Amino acid sequence: MNANNPYRNVRIEFHILQSFPVSCLNRDDVGAPKTAMIGGTLRARVSSQCWKRSIRLTMKELGISIGDRTKLINKLISDECKALGATDEQAEKCGREVAAVFIKEKSDSKQKKGKKEEIDEDDNVGSSEESSGKSDALLFISKDEVRTISQALKDNGFNTEFSEDKVDSKGKAKTSKIDIKKKIESLIGKPKFSLDGLDIALFGRMVAQAANLNVEAASSFSHAISTHKVTNEVEFFTALDDCNTEQGSAHMGSLEFNSATYYRYICLDMGQLWENLGGQSISEAVEAFVKSIYLAVPSARQTTQAGYCPWEFAKIFVRKGQRLQMPFTTAVKLKNNGFIDSSKEALCEYLSKKEKLAGSLFGKIKDFTFGEDENFNIDKLIESIQTIIKK
Repeated sequence: MNANNPYRNVRIEFHILQSFPVSCLNRDDVGAPKTAMIGGTLRARVSSQCWKRSIRLTMKELGISIGDRTKLINKLISDECKALGATDEQAEKCGREVAAVFIKEKSDSKQKKGKKEEIDEDDNVGSSEESSGKSDALLFISKDEVRTISQALKDNGFNTEFSEDKVDSKGKAKTSKIDIKKKIESLIGKPKFSLDGLDIALFGRMVAQAANLNVEAASSFSHAISTHKVTNEVEFFTALDDCNTEQGSAHMGSLEFNSATYYRYICLDMGQLWENLGGQSISEAVEAFVKSIYLAVPSARQTTQAGYCPWEFAKIFVRKGQRLQMPFTTAVKLKNNGFIDSSKEALCEYLSKKEKLAGSLFGKIKDFTFGEDENFNIDKLIESIQTIIKK
């Protein structure tokens, strides 16, 4: 990390309690709500990937231009090249060769086996997809990166073989060829995103074939877990045929659901965010991130169960030092006919104890409590965080 980074080792930590009624926010491979065994008791769980996708989509709704998470980098490049004047043949070749830098195609032997790629239900895209020989992974690329690469191809006559001028040891000018991978790395190999690719700056990017294109994530998310014991329940339902005059059900089925108070832990590494954004638009990025994590709710079964519930309570720290997540190994008990009060007490007691034990190593710069004072709304929280990080 850059020694001149003003946010080096500074983090914003969010400890969030959020309750949901009947819901199935995140499904497993059989369509049941995800769970985890913690401290000897079964808990409801929502994976980090699930909530991160919801946050990306919320950013888009807020007007932030997010990157594309896709296997179809070839199409993005070829479409942009066509818009810049390339022929269909040129555009297809450019798209194919750029995509090969990011994506390693599967071998024919693997394709023939009919191996299926598992697509995480976290992204709410349904079941697995047949392998097409294109990729084993979805990769991030920003719209600005697509434009930058495509413009370089245009300037090179849509030729994917590039050249560069060098001076040898004898002082003579020399032109040498460089492959497209090296060219792309020179164009976007040290990414500095603006709000155009904020989701990539926040969530990172891994390109196994070209390590120079990797981006270290500025944010880290735990899996959300219920603070208390949960048992999934089953809803039996029937559907009637409006056009059938005979009595009886036209369809019967069952769905699993639960209800829970979740603990969410999110950490935003300000130093890494500063690196990824090139020191630009930091305040705007923090605002977009906080608004998105406040608004985002996983989309699974929302049309039939409508579990749109905001934060109940949150402790937010701006500090230096080791990350701190509460494990909630001891399931909380009912209090005042719910779990939120006992969860809040357990969370605040744990954080206070860890702060005292860590002493000077806790590194607290400022902390905020959200959900108790109605005058301290989400806008005030964002303003307060922005004020602290500007100092």
